[in-house]
Amino acid sequence: MGGLTEAKLRALAGERSFERGLAYADEVSGVEFGDGWIRASVRGTERYEVELLLGGRGKPAGTCDCPYGQEGNFCKHLVALGLTVIAQEADLPRRRKAARDRTRSLDAWLTGLSRDDLLVLVRKEMAEDRDLRRRLELRAASACGDVAGIRSRIRELLDSGPFARYGYVEYADARAYADQAGQVVSAIRSLTASGRAADAMALAREAIGTLAAVVGSVDDSDGRLGGIGAGLADAHREACRAAGPDPEELARWLVAHALDDAADLTDLDPLDYEDLLGERGRAALRRYTVEAWQANRTGWAEKHLMQRLAKSARDVDTVIAVHAVDLAPNGRTHLLIARELDTAGRTAEALEWAERGIRETADLATVDPALIDHLADRYTRIDRSADALTLRRDRFAACRTLLAYQQLRAAALAAECWPTEREKALALLRADAGPADTRGHRVLVDILLDDGDVDAAWRTAGEYGAHDGQWLTLADRSRPTRPADALAVYLRLATCLTRETGNHAYEQLVRLLLHIRDCHRRLGTPDDFTAYVTDLRAAQKRKRNLMRLMDEYGL
Repeated sequence: MGGLTEAKLRALAGERSFERGLAYADEVSGVEFGDGWIRASVRGTERYEVELLLGGRGKPAGTCDCPYGQEGNFCKHLVALGLTVIAQEADLPRRRKAARDRTRSLDAWLTGLSRDDLLVLVRKEMAEDRDLRRRLELRAASACGDVAGIRSRIRELLDSGPFARYGYVEYADARAYADQAGQVVSAIRSLTASGRAADAMALAREAIGTLAAVVGSVDDSDGRLGGIGAGLADAHREACRAAGPDPEELARWLVAHALDDAADLTDLDPLDYEDLLGERGRAALRRYTVEAWQANRTGWAEKHLMQRLAKSARDVDTVIAVHAVDLAPNGRTHLLIARELDTAGRTAEALEWAERGIRETADLATVDPALIDHLADRYTRIDRSADALTLRRDRFAACRTLLAYQQLRAAALAAECWPTEREKALALLRADAGPADTRGHRVLVDILLDDGDVDAAWRTAGEYGAHDGQWLTLADRSRPTRPADALAVYLRLATCLTRETGNHAYEQLVRLLLHIRDCHRRLGTPDDFTAYVTDLRAAQKRKRNLMRLMDEYGL
């Protein structure tokens, strides 16, 4: 059966899923064998249906309806089934033959039944299986063109009431509801296939609206209802292509749907219908969209639809007009407009909008950093380095962060005036950061370290304090020239880590010990390090992983 092995399962699933799958080997039940496939149920968070595809030239593959498996991954449930198959490998030929024999026997028995006997059988099964009865009722209604009957069945299928507890469908019941609701898609497609495309189109719209109203009361963590919504959207498009609806009426519905909450469910794009709309329908689509936007110029859905249509028509001015009605106070919208104009080759207007975004922002500290970067880049491209420097200087004055300082430095280096700008920036930081301003001094330490001015960073940290990460960086940078100072930092940090447990803490401690050993070597005091490690081992001897790690590094 395809030579399935644990090594192949491990390679397909990855180490983590394989190891987790080992724990599920006893949860496999209802194993069924077919020609090249094996199916089963695996109990996890809930019961999942799993199928392994074996044999042939390709490597083994599989599907599982758990959330991880639905993303296309070879999950732990597939591993569990694979391990079950491997354990039963010697019995596989017999079980496959038995499966083929059962299929042949069933076919032969059904073929031998009379029409009346088949009817009795089907009716009996329908009485015992509610889902089967619903599926057959839908098929019968479709075959007879019974639109009223189909509509009634669809409403039943989308009714979440039987699955809801206290008015809400919980996660444990959501899958069963989704399995039932999913039958609506095939019913609508069957109606289209039977020549009733106009009815299918109307029912698809109703089903989309009904499902959208239900989604909020269902725990759809696995996204199954979203998949059904997409299926309904596809079924609607298929019906439209077959029915050839009135273009204006279709345009009106598409706009109404795009502005409705149901749009999030289906992800239906009006532009996908352009070939069905024709010139008259496209004109109506634009007209209805403009009317909706004019009635609510700041509505997200209205703006998005207007921009989609305008971009499709390469109407940059309309895109800008939509943005301009609702300008964000941080300059983000100005940036979007500038980018649209740049793409259209209207660079002068783009620059004007970017500059306007800076001017109209009350506080440069709150302006979108991407707008600052965009404008500074444009200034540099058109040989306005002085303006780029002024912009970066003003930004740093308003927002004194390491990133703003680095960007100021880059602009000043390009303008060949960094030493002067650096002194001004550092003076601004020192004047602004009072004794109680811990954050300001820590930013200053980061900036001095970034500049490579380690001695000044040491002085600032020693006078005003620094966080442990900064002290560690200072020690690492200074170890060759100031081993005694670095040693004091390492010893303090190591003492803190000895109070912690876990491999991550042990790895950090060992790295510090290696640095401590290097400091003692530079200071000519190796015996002090030996005594320190001896005492440390005695105090930490119960931490076996730490002792093993220290042994690995010769500590």
